[in-house]
Amino acid sequence: MSLQPKTAYSFDDYLAVEREAVDTKHEYVAGHVYAMTGASYHHNLIAANLVRRLGNQLDAGPCTVLSNDMRVRVEAADASTYPDVVALCDEPAFHDERSDVLTNPILLIEVLSPSTEGYDRGGKFALYRALPSLRQYVLVAQDRYSVDVFTRRDDNRWVLTAYSEPDDLIRFDAIACAVPMSEIYARVRFEPEETCNHAG
Repeated sequence: MSLQPKTAYSFDDYLAVEREAVDTKHEYVAGHVYAMTGASYHHNLIAANLVRRLGNQLDAGPCTVLSNDMRVRVEAADASTYPDVVALCDEPAFHDERSDVLTNPILLIEVLSPSTEGYDRGGKFALYRALPSLRQYVLVAQDRYSVDVFTRRDDNRWVLTAYSEPDDLIRFDAIACAVPMSEIYARVRFEPEETCNHAG
């Protein structure tokens, strides 16, 4: 079966094909399947920094952090995605016995790309809000110091804490961790901003 956007598939059809895929990954939203493009060096570096720093802090506790190969199923939105970083604190719950589609993340992190930033902030966040287990959703820019942490309160409201300074300490309260901004962006070199000089 060839998977293309704007063609209706059931989630089971999608999952059967996705499990056999070797070279590509696809996300699924309400019958439509979308191929994922490769990520940049900085995108992968930031995600790896987060997994390493959070993983080190979680070694002695009940929570676990996973990288972007973990599929997440949002049953209420009929969707399946590959977040850049996933964390959970309970026993993992899966879609079926294959244990490759997680249904109970407590924290999801997406590293923003120019082509996906609008979707990550809008449509994808709307999907993720349908996850009962989710307590924090984090967006990390790759071209500047910028981390937006959305936290779900007890009344189900989402509250934004925005960080933009190199010496900020980013709090991941859902998993009782904190990571300095400088460690999230370790070895990331931002491109200098272009400036325009006009002769007077």
